[in-house]
Amino acid sequence: MLNDAPPRHGSLTRRRLLGAASLGGLAVLSHRALAQTSVNLPLPGGPGERPITTAFPQKGPMILQRTRPPLLETPWSVFDQGVFTPNDQFYVRWHWAMIPAEVKVETFRLTVRGHVNQALSLSLQDLLTGLPRVDLAAVNQCSGNSRGFVTPRVPGAQWANGAMGNALWSGVRLKDVLDRAGVKAGAVQVRLKGLDEAVMPDAPQFMKSLSLDHARDGEVMIAYAMNNEQLPLLNGFPLRLVVPGWYSTYWVKMLSDIEVLDQPDTNFWTKSAYTIPDTPNANIAPGQTGVAMVPISRMNPRSFITNIASGTSLPVGRPAPLRGIAFGGDSAVAAVDVSVDGGASWVAAQLGKDEGTYSFRQWTAPFTPKAAGPVKLMVRCTNGKGAVQPATPTWNASGFMRNVIEHTDIVAV
Repeated sequence: MLNDAPPRHGSLTRRRLLGAASLGGLAVLSHRALAQTSVNLPLPGGPGERPITTAFPQKGPMILQRTRPPLLETPWSVFDQGVFTPNDQFYVRWHWAMIPAEVKVETFRLTVRGHVNQALSLSLQDLLTGLPRVDLAAVNQCSGNSRGFVTPRVPGAQWANGAMGNALWSGVRLKDVLDRAGVKAGAVQVRLKGLDEAVMPDAPQFMKSLSLDHARDGEVMIAYAMNNEQLPLLNGFPLRLVVPGWYSTYWVKMLSDIEVLDQPDTNFWTKSAYTIPDTPNANIAPGQTGVAMVPISRMNPRSFITNIASGTSLPVGRPAPLRGIAFGGDSAVAAVDVSVDGGASWVAAQLGKDEGTYSFRQWTAPFTPKAAGPVKLMVRCTNGKGAVQPATPTWNASGFMRNVIEHTDIVAV
């Protein structure tokens, strides 16, 4: 739910945003990110170990997937700390390596053009003072989150489960910006572009489009803050699009250009990239061909155990309450169920505070190991539209939309 939100005591204020941002740009990617330590990731196709880096500005310890362009994964322990992912450990994913090392607040402008009555060139001050501020809690998740667990293996970043995060986003409605420009009759889509650039001149610029109705639904927003702080540079400072319930490919970072189109967008990143099989759960058999493809869009439900890791030994007869997070994808969490016998039976978990339709929601469930031996713990989410996590993994050639019921294998001793 989008909430109109005047600045609150202790929250982000206009002065804090502009003052902090005006300190200047941040030098990023000017040197090789140096690994400090490593983490074990049980990916079926490897690698079994990845470096942890602290070399990126405004970022704490992150799992290093790639340096240029930066792909940084959130360490799994972070998700047990609460429903909101800290900015300094929020995952990072860019498509092109040419990312501005600085963005000057005083000269930055957001352009609105195309099939509109009046083209706009908006400063950050214009957005902060001239339009209503709104807050929205929403999960940002990479389309390929958990790709490293897909078998048979598929190409792409071999993420574990940490290419996602939840934040309280603050900004303005995209609808309000479009209304200020005045959308002309006959408009069909809104195309959005950021400041990142392709390395090669003939490579397609990264742009994504939304239907006009979606862009003006009152939920899609232009965020200038996350978790009551300015956006980190690597997460899209000074502005990024927030498309609640949709995968992060649409959440354009460093948003600088909005173009209203009077015909369908045919650019590569909208028409050809990020497509999935037009089948239930985007599932096909490995090697299957001749399947119609459609652009990826809405997220599906997921849930995880966050306080106990696979391989943990727990004493028989001693209570070991389970805890985790769930999200409904494109709708709210309706229920979370837990199994402590490998899926033979399920019991309802207790849901924590509801932070909004598109947010993580914490859950808890009692558990006491009853007999010595291996135990398979499982968790599944049902969302408000009745979608339930599948019991068996889905597969497609891009490794998109994985949301199989998760399990944690422990030993009772």
